[in-house]
Amino acid sequence: MSGIPSVDLRDFLSEDSSRKEKFIKEIGSAFEDIGFVALRGHFLSPELVDDLYSEIKQFFNQPQELKDKYEIAGIGGQRGYTSFGKEHAKGRKEGDLKEFWHFGQYVEDNPKLEAEYPDNVMVDELPSFNAVGKETYKMLEKTAKYVLRALALHLGLEETYFDAYIKNGNSILRPIHYPPITSEPQNAVRAAAHGDINLITLLMGAHGKGLQVQNHEGEWVDAIAKPEELMINVGDMLSRLSNNKLKSTIHQVVNPPRELWGTSRYSIPFFMHPISEMPLNCLEDCIDAEHPKKFEDITAGEFLHERLIELGLIKK
Repeated sequence: MSGIPSVDLRDFLSEDSSRKEKFIKEIGSAFEDIGFVALRGHFLSPELVDDLYSEIKQFFNQPQELKDKYEIAGIGGQRGYTSFGKEHAKGRKEGDLKEFWHFGQYVEDNPKLEAEYPDNVMVDELPSFNAVGKETYKMLEKTAKYVLRALALHLGLEETYFDAYIKNGNSILRPIHYPPITSEPQNAVRAAAHGDINLITLLMGAHGKGLQVQNHEGEWVDAIAKPEELMINVGDMLSRLSNNKLKSTIHQVVNPPRELWGTSRYSIPFFMHPISEMPLNCLEDCIDAEHPKKFEDITAGEFLHERLIELGLIKK
């Protein structure tokens, strides 16, 4: 696993307290060290994974004019289609070499949030696309809930600390297509070095290498999950909340060797976001003389808005 630890969620879900403790210790240590972990025993079935890859490949293979009709103006790319090169990493001008789709939250019993979030975009031409996307979203959200319960215990919080903040949270499922590279990229890569905005990210096994993680020595380490694993990493929100006890690690998707330029790469991350009101103020238990408070108080909604401006998805 090239230095990325591997853990099994079934340990945490078991009735065996020693297995549960083992999982909490393993994932906590991994997130304090490199900020990434490979997770098996999650709630995604292989059939659902295959179905989603089939649907998104069909969508991205559609003519450009068809895809363009699903690019919705004025919502910062938060739902539907975002065309090639629109998004860039913080601090960079070059657009990443990718196009993507966003599935968002399916709000239950909360009219206020239903009004706040953009509607999911329905693809008329692919009858199963939205149903498969919704089912995948729900299974990844369920997996993330238990990962956050383990992290709550690791941080000395109540096990269900995050539950109320992530219910109807502003999470995003993002199928990404990195098209074949047709000419020498001018200072652009498939996804430039960045940290994620959110609490945690769950990445379905990408079709093709490319994801790299920066370790403490500044070296780039390949992060390749096995087919049955999810790659999970800490986002900036969780790093802020824990006063950087849990590390939001810089990562990137590099361009393939020239002989593979003609191939597409598909990747499907799930960005677990809380509701906008969640305070990201550093937890008292994570502040001491050796670890003074590193971050100003801010809410998740305020932080997200700042970062979407930096990414070029929202104009000031």
